[in-house]
Amino acid sequence: MTVFGLHNSHEQIHPSALLAAVRRAEAAGFTAAMCSDHFSPWSERQGQSAFAWSWLGAALQATRLPFGIVNAPGQRYHPAIIAQAIGTLAAMYPGRFWAALGTGEASNEHITGGGWPRKELRNARLRECVDVIRALLAGEEVSHDGLVTVDRARLWTRPEEPVRLVGAAISVETAGWAGQWADGLITVNQPVEHLRRMIDAYREAGGRGDLCLQVHLSWAPTEDEALAVAHEQWRSNVFAPPVCWDLETAEHFDVVSRDVTPSRVAETVHVSADLGRHTEILRRYLELGFDQIYLHHVGQRQDEFIDAFGAKVLPQLA
Repeated sequence: MTVFGLHNSHEQIHPSALLAAVRRAEAAGFTAAMCSDHFSPWSERQGQSAFAWSWLGAALQATRLPFGIVNAPGQRYHPAIIAQAIGTLAAMYPGRFWAALGTGEASNEHITGGGWPRKELRNARLRECVDVIRALLAGEEVSHDGLVTVDRARLWTRPEEPVRLVGAAISVETAGWAGQWADGLITVNQPVEHLRRMIDAYREAGGRGDLCLQVHLSWAPTEDEALAVAHEQWRSNVFAPPVCWDLETAEHFDVVSRDVTPSRVAETVHVSADLGRHTEILRRYLELGFDQIYLHHVGQRQDEFIDAFGAKVLPQLA
């Protein structure tokens, strides 16, 4: 049975409000949760960017839900530190935590001042980080000299159960590459045929584990309000790679998205006041074979969305 979870967007919502939202989601029938891990929002209008790892400890304690995070080790974060963070949360909350690993975006990683590597180097760096994190979680002492450097690192607090390290991808090529090392695949809503090709590439490369999807949506009592919310909050997020990877600040995103129209946003975000329409869209993703689907209402007001989808949408998909 497919799991339906809540995506918690730290770029948009204060962490205290997110904690209240995920508790409300659990009560409303959502059975999992995940969150972003940003240093910067995508737009000054979004206006937040709390430290996800601090929030995760509180959220795991406040609920009984399993949680995941999308993380980019290798630049802003040293992989040994991420291994320690993963190991601690998984030791405290056995079987309830997973981490998706990706190559990241300059808007979060440029803060270290180390320069933003080209994509093939970011891929190679991530692959080194994955091996380092796995070895540390397995109890090995790790030394490594490459695109990342590790000197005699060892985790003293580790989980008893293995932790899933999921591959984050948005292209068919990256999905195939992740299939070589990941314990699952996570991506975002895209055209159905593109998602089908991603799934095929991942499985054909030997990819194992769950297929996970984050779905951007906007719901409100009226179509106009749903579209206005999506345009106000998410118009800086319509750009395909490499633009979304390479811009460095929220100001940059706001400048390039100044003339983005509401209709353009609706190509990226599922916008509708009709809960039945949202149910149909999610059922289509179910039919593709996704095991976990995380709903991200792109507005900053979460309560009405959680209540409506918990009462009217999730029961139709059970």
